[in-house]
Amino acid sequence: MGEIIKGKDVSEKISNDIIKEIEILSAKNIIPKLQIIRVGENKDDISYEKSIIKKMQTLNLPVDIKVLEESVSQEIFLETLKEANDSESIHGILIFRPLPKHLDENIIKNVISPEKDIDCLNPLNVGKTVEGDKTGFAPCTPSAVMEILSYLDIDLKGKKCAVIGSSMVVGKPVSSLLLNQKATVTVCNSSTKNIQDITRSSDIIIACAGVPRLVKKDWVLRGAVVVDVGINFDENGVMCGDVDFENVKEIASMITPVPGGVGGVTTSILAKHTVRACKQLTNNI
Repeated sequence: MGEIIKGKDVSEKISNDIIKEIEILSAKNIIPKLQIIRVGENKDDISYEKSIIKKMQTLNLPVDIKVLEESVSQEIFLETLKEANDSESIHGILIFRPLPKHLDENIIKNVISPEKDIDCLNPLNVGKTVEGDKTGFAPCTPSAVMEILSYLDIDLKGKKCAVIGSSMVVGKPVSSLLLNQKATVTVCNSSTKNIQDITRSSDIIIACAGVPRLVKKDWVLRGAVVVDVGINFDENGVMCGDVDFENVKEIASMITPVPGGVGGVTTSILAKHTVRACKQLTNNI
């Protein structure tokens, strides 16, 4: 059976480094701070918000929450965002998405300060992610995947990687991050033919299609590393990933579970990006 990689272990390592960095900044009277902008009372957003607050409290990293009405106008939303952009005490901004349909994300993504855009909404950060420019901010979940691979001490150079899913949220950015580490990447989507042939010849599989238990045991090369980014609920209401975990773990060398895998690391990355944004904004790099 493969080694089960728990996100908690990776998150603890990141957190220890963050605490040290915050202590150094605090000694200079610089306090990194995150602002969350949430529209409405979506239960998933509120749950994520609570997990962020809980994590940041353990790191002594303050969080400011701006909650706007579901019916908030584009004008008021942009005013709130610009206030965060202009605030010297705010270093990282996280906008919960998807936004209500009446808010134009194409406008919003160009207004958020790229220096504070810690989850890669602004096109400038998208470009920097592709280029491998470390002054930018890649999305937190793809960054969490890379942190896990780094924690496992996997040399990605020349490794064959199959990314199942091509969204701007995970699939495309994680592919760029892998390519920046000189991996050989194949991106698969719902139109990919003979996908099993691709995954069975891959050293690493990143599953981020949003389809419950899509990746079966016969899709996986023996000894492959499998990172499951999916968060789904099956017909019985049980949370599961994009990987048929119970069966795939018998053949993979390493595998992340759902829950307890990538999700917990993502919250730590949010803190890591906030601290880095603070250091860059205050010239403490």
